[in-house]
Amino acid sequence: MTTRAVHPTRAAQQPQQQPGTRQPPGPGSGQRILRAVALAATVPYLALKTAWLAGSRIGIPDGSVLLDPEPFLMAANAVTVAMDACVILLVLLLTRPWGMRVPAWLLTVPVFVATGLLTPIATGFPGQLLIRLLGFGADPAVKAAREPFLDPWVFNVVYTGFAIQGLALAGLFVPYARERWGRRWQGVLGARLPSSTGVVAAAAAAAGLVVAAVYFYWALGGTAGLGAERAGAYWPETAVVSAVHGMCALAAAAGALLLARGGALRARWPLGLTWIGAGAALTWGTWMLAVSAGPQLDGGEGPTAAALLIYAGQMITGSLAAAVLTRFLISRREG
Repeated sequence: MTTRAVHPTRAAQQPQQQPGTRQPPGPGSGQRILRAVALAATVPYLALKTAWLAGSRIGIPDGSVLLDPEPFLMAANAVTVAMDACVILLVLLLTRPWGMRVPAWLLTVPVFVATGLLTPIATGFPGQLLIRLLGFGADPAVKAAREPFLDPWVFNVVYTGFAIQGLALAGLFVPYARERWGRRWQGVLGARLPSSTGVVAAAAAAAGLVVAAVYFYWALGGTAGLGAERAGAYWPETAVVSAVHGMCALAAAAGALLLARGGALRARWPLGLTWIGAGAALTWGTWMLAVSAGPQLDGGEGPTAAALLIYAGQMITGSLAAAVLTRFLISRREG
């Protein structure tokens, strides 16, 4: 019986697998579907924004201020294009083997921001669609009387894409986080966090309760703290937006308190509440303050001082709750 000799150079080129090691498993069929869905959901927004930056007027009606954009609007468009493009990078990080080697902060911070920005859209936009289907949408005559801004189909296409992005990213991030950091939320909360963290959690809860109360008041039709134009534009559709922001502020407040107090509650529930609520409160409060500092694109009145205080309260609530969340995760790592 003869054996074939192996050329030494060719043998050296063959990959050698170390005993006891294995390659990280690739994404399953469900992850591949979610990856394709998330990537496809970024296309409408990126295409529209890129077209507008290139001078196109698709989706922009006659008389809209967007036909002659100011430098602030051009900069805002460029920033939001970059933000949506980051979703593509996040999707790849969550579904490729090399994503497990990315430093934790480099992944969790963008995912935290994405969670905060997309959660109110993923929950509020379907609610607005339901309101319209039930016949409680804004009066067409009132809409026609407003200054033209964008064609209605633009909002439907863009916000549908955002909602799909949020759901797909959640479906990808949860199994990724379970595999990489699952031990952090296994079991119960355990011991109470340091008293200094408890003070931060109490401050987050107090600020969140005030913010939530005001948003619920506006959702129910209250007009105090609103300008005359915004108060006159109240419809159930706008009430949904206020209610969602109020619920997110409550989630941040409740989650921060639960994480700081410890106890026998399963850790994943307060952790999820704080992650979602703090992200939404921090990102949307910051975004609304930043937009308020620029020119009012719709030609209407700017936000009142009371509204600016609520936006600042959102940002403060989210920041404090995020600090409690960070301290909790550090304590689990140390444990």
